[in-house]
Amino acid sequence: MLEPIQDWNDAFANMAHVAGSEKLPQLWTDSAAAYRASGIRVDTDIAYGDHPREKFDLVWPEGTPKGLIVFIHGGFWMRLDKSYWTDFAEGARALGWAVCLPSYTLAPDARISQMTAQIGRAIEAAAALVQGPIRITGHSAGGHLATRMICCDTPLETETLDRIAAVQSISGLHDLRPLMHTAMNDILHLDEDEAKLESAVLHRPARAVPYCCWVGGGERPEFIRQSEVMAQVWQGLDMPTNCVLDEQHNHFTVLEGLRSPESGITLNLIGHDLGDTKER
Repeated sequence: MLEPIQDWNDAFANMAHVAGSEKLPQLWTDSAAAYRASGIRVDTDIAYGDHPREKFDLVWPEGTPKGLIVFIHGGFWMRLDKSYWTDFAEGARALGWAVCLPSYTLAPDARISQMTAQIGRAIEAAAALVQGPIRITGHSAGGHLATRMICCDTPLETETLDRIAAVQSISGLHDLRPLMHTAMNDILHLDEDEAKLESAVLHRPARAVPYCCWVGGGERPEFIRQSEVMAQVWQGLDMPTNCVLDEQHNHFTVLEGLRSPESGITLNLIGHDLGDTKER
C-alpha cells in the first residue's frame, strides 16, 4: 500500500535533492550561448504573437529538414526561457531535423491554460516554416505542455495535428491537482477547474500517435509516478504509449542525452524504435 504524501512541496522539490543544482542555470546559459556562437544556423526571436515572450528560436540542420522537432522548456511554468536550452537541439539537428524552441509567458503574468494556447500558436507558426512531420517534446512543465498538444482539446489546427508523428514528455507533469497543495500555487493560481482542464491524464488523446513518458530513474517519486500513470491511462485509450525509466538520471541529467544523436532519448524522439522496454 502506498504511503500518502505528507509534504507536496518536497514532492516537487527537484533542486533541493540534487547536489550542486544551484549552479545549473548558469551552466545552461553558458553552454547554450556557446552553441549559438559555434556557427550552427540558429534563427532567433521569431515572433508568433504580440507578447514579448511569444517568440521562438529555430535551429536548422544541414540541407532540407526531415521535419520539425519542438522542444518546450520547463521551470514549473514560472521560470526560464528558450535561451537556456539551444544546445539540447544538437542531437536531433545532427540527424537532419529542424528544432523549434519556444518561450511562453510565465506565471503569475499568465495562467497555465494561456500557456497551452501560446504553445499551440508557436507550433502553428513554426510548422509554417518547416515542412514534414512534427515531433513534440518538453521537459517538466514543458512535458505537460507537449502532452497538451495531443489532448482532445488541443489548440492545434487539424492540418497541424495531422502532421504530429510523436510526442515525448520528459519528466512531465500530467496531473496538476496536487500542485494546488504547494507554495508554488501562490504564483500559479491554479483552482480546481483549471487544474482539471490542464491535467492531460484526465483527457482523451486527440489521435493515436506514439507517446512516450521518459523520466529519470533517480527522480523524485512523484515525477516517476506521474509518468507511469500518464502512459498507463492513455494505453487504456488505445494510444501507443511507453514509459522509459532512464537509469539513475535525476530531473536535470535526464536531458543531457538530447545533445547527442546517438543517445536513447534522441533516437526515441526522432522515431527510432527502442522496443517496449520499461528501463533504458
